[in-house]
Amino acid sequence: MPVNSLAGAAGEAVFAAVDLGATSGRVITGRVGPGRLELTEAHRFANTPVRLPDGLRWDVLALYQGMLDGLRAAGRSGPVASIGIDTWAVDYGLLDGDGALLGLPFHYRDARNSGMAERLPDGCGVRELYAVSGLQHLPFNTVFQLLAHRETAQWEAARTLLLMPDLLVYWLTGSVGAEITNASTTGLFDARGGDWSDALIGRLGLNRALFPPLREPGAPAGVLLAHVADHTGLPCGTPVTTVASHDTASAVAAVPAMEADFAYVSCGTWSLAGLELDAPVLSEESRAANFTNERGVDGTVRYLRNIMGMWLLEECRREWDRTGAPLGLARLLADAAASEPFAAVIDPDDASFLAPGDMPARIDAQLLRTGQAPPRTPGGYVRCVLESLALAHRRTLRRAAELAGRTPVRIHLVGGGSRNELLCQWTADATGLPVTAGPAEATALGNILLQARAHGLVGDLAALRRLVARTQELRHYEPRGNRRDWDRAEARLGRPQEDEAAGADGDMN
Repeated sequence: MPVNSLAGAAGEAVFAAVDLGATSGRVITGRVGPGRLELTEAHRFANTPVRLPDGLRWDVLALYQGMLDGLRAAGRSGPVASIGIDTWAVDYGLLDGDGALLGLPFHYRDARNSGMAERLPDGCGVRELYAVSGLQHLPFNTVFQLLAHRETAQWEAARTLLLMPDLLVYWLTGSVGAEITNASTTGLFDARGGDWSDALIGRLGLNRALFPPLREPGAPAGVLLAHVADHTGLPCGTPVTTVASHDTASAVAAVPAMEADFAYVSCGTWSLAGLELDAPVLSEESRAANFTNERGVDGTVRYLRNIMGMWLLEECRREWDRTGAPLGLARLLADAAASEPFAAVIDPDDASFLAPGDMPARIDAQLLRTGQAPPRTPGGYVRCVLESLALAHRRTLRRAAELAGRTPVRIHLVGGGSRNELLCQWTADATGLPVTAGPAEATALGNILLQARAHGLVGDLAALRRLVARTQELRHYEPRGNRRDWDRAEARLGRPQEDEAAGADGDMN
């Protein structure tokens, strides 16, 4: 559907982005036109998992209701040209033959996934999976969740598998499909061929009919069903446009990079650190380094590694709130800045940090295992977390550059973490590369701009990024300090120091 019918005289239109994260959801509208890109938050709502007797589940019905309420709020401000949905990756719902959802979707942090990698069939182990899918080995990858799920009664009744954004699109439109950037996170996608891997699906004993046809970002996904239109107040013909429905893919699309060789860190609950490539890196060396090859916009590859991100800080704050010592983020960051540098560092990717719970106690346990004294104040814990994340960013981006044969000249740090000035500066200091921070709303921007591009208001990916760079607030951080301090901190984790010949002013390469 051309957007011109909903565009103003200046060729502008408003698009609605449904952006669901691991802790909250929101509906954001974006007005897009020549040289114009403005966001307005229409509605925000909580995303609170539910622990049931059989495990940790997403309350997808509450998310759907929050989305509908948000779309109603979005429509009050004027005509909406289209709707796009992005969420986190790997999780899914199963539909029966009538299209009904078979139970609340499992949460990727549920314990059922533990040990599933050891139950892969002969001839389809982790090496074989990586050679086809190029997917980072994580215990909650969709492929491992399915191995756990097929032992339940629900499995026999399942006829369709829909990843989380595809499930919500189905409820809005009645249309079934699988968006490609999210499909590439399942472990069942052929990274070279760009389609579901029939070979892997067959070797794992899964039913190929469960997996819907793939859709590319920009493709039409359908129009609102009549009862959805009635509930939201939007016109019945309002289109739903396929966007990069994996939130990281939308965020990377909105990276305001003017350089060909850039690195990115999409920092929120997770830090996703990597490079944008033209082809996957499927070597055994890449697999051993645990890098993932996920599909991006226009056939690009997001070559990255997941790092436990601001989850560490948020879980610390949750514990301090629970024990009666609530502290505002601004105060915590000020105390962190005043705390002793490099007093303690952790490996953020330690498996002990994955589940919810008492994060300060788990940080203490890792520090004691590595011969370090735990912090004595909340500010000390925050400094420990942020310096450790900066080290993880350096470690990950350096290895990605080596494996891909690239030399990044700048890091673009986007997402909510881009508001954290300490993290941005310390990432520049640790890596020796300049950091451009922002936009904080990269995921919603990518969602909206891919809708606008599908409707003819934005050009190619480079033009999309130029529009972000011209219209959004960005901050720039130059490296400072002595990088040998970062080397010595890294060595406490049992990792080798960098070549001392690199000196204090060398970059991460």
